[in-house]
Amino acid sequence: MDFATLLEGFRRAEEQIAFNRVLGLDVTRFDEDGGVVVKLPMRDELIGNYATRVLHGGVISATLDLIGGMVAMHGVITAGLIRTLDQALETFSTVGTIDLRVDYLRPGAGEVFTGTGHALRVGRSVTVTRMELRNEGGDLIAVGTGTYRIKTPDPAGDTEP
Repeated sequence: MDFATLLEGFRRAEEQIAFNRVLGLDVTRFDEDGGVVVKLPMRDELIGNYATRVLHGGVISATLDLIGGMVAMHGVITAGLIRTLDQALETFSTVGTIDLRVDYLRPGAGEVFTGTGHALRVGRSVTVTRMELRNEGGDLIAVGTGTYRIKTPDPAGDTEP
């Protein structure tokens, strides 16, 4: 599956999730090695502290979690466990967070944030990811590690139980 098709599939799936639209994430790049890059513009609705105008911690956590889920999907596609857009869209609906750890390193001050993620381990049913969120000055705002359950088609054409 080519990356333009993959990106279109993710965008189609992302449009179906209302919370993704609320956050306003823009997927800007899928790397051939399984990495994902997103942009998050600051908006008043995302502020957690109006006095200091910083991102809400829940927005940071949710952004890292969404990146981790995208990395999990991208990882199984890159590993060849999914071969068609239909399989990708079906599999995307099965991604679920098993565990998420977020380390908040500094207040989320900035106007445009960049989130990146890559896979630490990709499997047929569990993928582990690492994510980062930085502001436009390159300051590391938060890091996360996520474990995701994902149902990929088995080689015989059936899905896992």
